[in-house]
Amino acid sequence: MRGLVAILVVVLVWFLGLLIFAVQVQHERPPSPTPTADGVVALTGASNARIAEAVDLLGQGRARQVLISGVNPTVTRDQLRLALGVPRPIYDCCVELGYQAEDTIGNAREIADWARRNGFHSLIVVTSDYHMPRSLMEIRGALPGVTLIPYPVATPSLDAQRWWRSATGARRMTVEYCKFLIVTAREFILSVGNAFSGHGRSAAHAASGAQPAS
Repeated sequence: MRGLVAILVVVLVWFLGLLIFAVQVQHERPPSPTPTADGVVALTGASNARIAEAVDLLGQGRARQVLISGVNPTVTRDQLRLALGVPRPIYDCCVELGYQAEDTIGNAREIADWARRNGFHSLIVVTSDYHMPRSLMEIRGALPGVTLIPYPVATPSLDAQRWWRSATGARRMTVEYCKFLIVTAREFILSVGNAFSGHGRSAAHAASGAQPAS
């Protein structure tokens, strides 16, 4: 009986967490006005909406450069430029394509390498609204100390206000929530491990300093 109660409690907590996560997604909005930053990063997805928004921010003068992370290796620079309708001078000077990332973890690593290479200290992050919480967590983990400005883009195939009304919306929100939980747990374990490691080093240092001189 106790085992059943424990399972029901876990399910209830999980479900409440899903509702809270969904509400957070519903309230994701681009900042207005959008502050300036060193660079803009766009995480690719099912449509070009994220990329178009990132390039538009560049055109508005909100940043000096754009990285499009996770580009399909079969897509060339010219193909993407033509699809977006970006003037060649702006595209050639200020838009970089990242082909290495295959998932959000890969996006974070690719973005971190690009930001460090260019000496950037602030980034506007453009991705889908439901994908933003996990993306920010992954990028912060790979690039600590850099200011991240979220710029969420609404997902046409996911009505964030009524996500439970369609099988596609419910599946997408639930899967993303589960991924978010996994990343949250991983980051918590890493932070606890780092804290204990730091404490152990501090204790060892104090102990060695307390030893009498020979």
